[in-house]
Amino acid sequence: MAEHFDLLIRNGTCVLPWGQESTDVGARNGHIVALGVDGSATADTVIDARGLHVLPGLIDPHVHFRDPGDKTVESIPTGSLGAVLGGLAAVFDMPNTSPSVVDEKLLGWKQKYVEDVAWCDMGLYVGGTKTNISALGGLECGCGVCGIKIFAGSSTGDLMVEDDENLEKIMRSGRRRIAYHSEDEYRLQARKALFKAGDPYASHMEWRDEECAFLGTRRLMALARKTGRPAHILHVSTAQEFEYLKDYRDICTTEVLVNYLTQVAPDCYERLGGFAVMNPPIRGQRHMDAAWKAIAEGMVDTIGSDHAPHSRAQKMLPWPGCASGLTGVQTLVPIMLNHVNAGRLSLNRMVDLMCAGPARVYGAVGKGRMAAGYDADFTIVDMKKQRRIEESWIVSPCGWTPFAGMDITGWPVATVVRGNVVMRDDTVLGAPTGKLVKFIG
Repeated sequence: MAEHFDLLIRNGTCVLPWGQESTDVGARNGHIVALGVDGSATADTVIDARGLHVLPGLIDPHVHFRDPGDKTVESIPTGSLGAVLGGLAAVFDMPNTSPSVVDEKLLGWKQKYVEDVAWCDMGLYVGGTKTNISALGGLECGCGVCGIKIFAGSSTGDLMVEDDENLEKIMRSGRRRIAYHSEDEYRLQARKALFKAGDPYASHMEWRDEECAFLGTRRLMALARKTGRPAHILHVSTAQEFEYLKDYRDICTTEVLVNYLTQVAPDCYERLGGFAVMNPPIRGQRHMDAAWKAIAEGMVDTIGSDHAPHSRAQKMLPWPGCASGLTGVQTLVPIMLNHVNAGRLSLNRMVDLMCAGPARVYGAVGKGRMAAGYDADFTIVDMKKQRRIEESWIVSPCGWTPFAGMDITGWPVATVVRGNVVMRDDTVLGAPTGKLVKFIG
């Protein structure tokens, strides 16, 4: 009798942990059950991926879906919809919402809410504060929790732990890897007086200068080494940090943002104004070159979008009153495919950074590779498809992207989450079926 599957992907070039192979993939009950399938096999759903590349489901480990918060800007339903339209099978959502996710009550609400409304699978960060330190060891083991997030420098929201005493207490409060926004708050505050309202938007990278980020990272690494607590430095933005962190690979992993690989100062501030303002800032060519070098040398573990939407009105205010944060969850995969086609990295390295890397760093179970027994998550891409990023395609309620008008080669044409085809050719299918990602805790 011919073997039967729930989902069968035929004729594609699959990106496997050991390389690219032309093979068929069979899935049943939400899991991959076969690589290499007999021609007589049948399935409830068959995808002909001839001429396409089949990737393991890609992950954006750094998004801000603003939920709970202002749904006219973003929410979990709309943010996760953008994710699957952009080829992502899972995202990890930050805690600096309104109110912030810092306790069992709000975490419990969000855990249930995700499984009611999300289009993709989701991991959840819990925010660390000076007042919830004693609870963090328990919170980090909650269902769907990818880790604790610490803001060592001020950004959007009311979460911040800037002093070494409390940072060390947090590091001693549990055992899983902690994700850090690394900027030195004391230097940020001391430099504020050097600038005034209405200064050019490029002043953002001068205020939050290289030393703000580098000093913050040096302090965190000293404490991580002292306590033995693993660290993940989010959005590394300076050449100095990449070089310095080579000596801390035993205790620290790193993330780089697609913006730092794609946009460069001062051009971005001159073209986009407040729509280029984010924390840490987009910097000059030297730092972009350092980020690409770090990717080539294996110094980068994950790539994220840091999708952090605000209203157009907030972004158009004069600096420094304009909100910091850029959209990116829906455009992350197309832009990285474009970088692959430009020869800046291989498709295999991209999958390592956007699938295997996040799964490894955060301990995601069943994610990270295309192999028997793993979740049947797939991102199917057309490496030859040419398209322009247009704001009419963006589904976030804020309605804008800093990449509008960018011509792309390489585009996601289907997203599969645990065997469910949720997007094909720009059309979202069925109803939300997202679940909480499981983590080794």
